[in-house]
Amino acid sequence: MQEKTNNVAAASAALGLNIHKRKSEILPCNTTFTSPITIDGEDLEDVKTFTYLGSIIDEQGGSDADVKVRIAKQKRHIYN
Repeated sequence: MQEKTNNVAAASAALGLNIHKRKSEILPCNTTFTSPITIDGEDLEDVKTFTYLGSIIDEQGGSDADVKVRIAKQKRHIYN
């Protein structure tokens, strides 16, 4: 994973793009890391869930949490 992160950082830098290290997070899906993932020596934060374009993705790679949140929001509208 570290090698892929380095490749993305290098390709981005070659195009003049910078990765914001404090805003970048790692969501390990069905795996564990023995050492932290870094960009330019800064550790990236490991998270259990991640929201992307309004959808919640969990560490199993599924969207069960997202479905539960959407159902709860709809129930509020139906029963109120």
